[in-house]
Amino acid sequence: MLEQILERYNFNKPSVTIAPFGSGLINHTWLIKDNTNDYILQRINNNIFKHPEDIAFNINLAAKYLSDNYPGYLFVKPVSTTNGEDMIHLHDEGYFRVFPFVKGSHTIDVVSNPSQAFEAAQQFGRFTKLLSGINANELKITLPDFHNLPLRYQQFELALLNGNKERIQEAEESVKLLQKFSYIVTTSEAINNNPSFKKRITHHDTKISNVLFNEADKGICVIDLDTIMPGYFISDVGDMFRTYLSPVSEEEKDFSKIEIREEYFHAIKQGYLSEMNEELSAPEKEHFIYAGKFMIYMQALRFLTDHINNDVYYGAKYEGHNFIRANNQLTLLQRLIEKEEALVSSPVV
Repeated sequence: MLEQILERYNFNKPSVTIAPFGSGLINHTWLIKDNTNDYILQRINNNIFKHPEDIAFNINLAAKYLSDNYPGYLFVKPVSTTNGEDMIHLHDEGYFRVFPFVKGSHTIDVVSNPSQAFEAAQQFGRFTKLLSGINANELKITLPDFHNLPLRYQQFELALLNGNKERIQEAEESVKLLQKFSYIVTTSEAINNNPSFKKRITHHDTKISNVLFNEADKGICVIDLDTIMPGYFISDVGDMFRTYLSPVSEEEKDFSKIEIREEYFHAIKQGYLSEMNEELSAPEKEHFIYAGKFMIYMQALRFLTDHINNDVYYGAKYEGHNFIRANNQLTLLQRLIEKEEALVSSPVV
């Protein structure tokens, strides 16, 4: 399989080395080294991305716009094959593409200081701001209903009707909490019908590992562009809050370790608004903290729904894995709500 790919890109096979690379969970990734340059090879998970050609369309649309209007911005787009293809399809293996490896760059798996949070938030804000000249509706939807919270709540209610009765009973307190916080869904529905909230080109997967940093730990650009789609700013800001604010991840079983680190909140806010302050409307800015509630609540909802449905979507590495993750996220949501008054008083830059 790899030999076929090397031929399509005309790599000098005797001098090429290939090794697994990175920690991504969706796409398989390898680092290719030859005599002169390094490259990233990825196999697109077409069980999740049903139409990989839509990913290529979106990336090409963004690349052309940025090249025409902001030629100094580093946008990492796929390398073309010898036949000018952006990706290749091997019938038995799936879809593949090759990216140039940005020299002097590295990625981070876990945010370890507020400066990194600031840099990442600034990069995601800059990405959306620079692409604001494109009508977001021109892009293809690569993951339908990815951040559709009302749909996720409907799926949760359906699971309560048809799911594992023993697990539903076990999760009674968690179910009650999700129902208590269902006003977050109502707010999402209001946002979807509010013209003050603009559909923009957003990344939709703003974990820290999707930013390239230089040797001084300054942000260079965003990567992993498969999920760029029309969306609301709350998706990008909310995912940063969900994954940067607590010192522990969604996998942590000791919920006493879950907390909201205020300095990280301020770093995300300042970094994102350093680029997006003039782009966002007043009602959007008023929902800045809501973005975190939106994403954390949705993830808690999805984990518990999957637990009740016998782990058919996420799977489980151990018994009760998704139940633990759901309660982890519910704890994080409660911590954010507890600190909301103090956080909301921080001034907008």
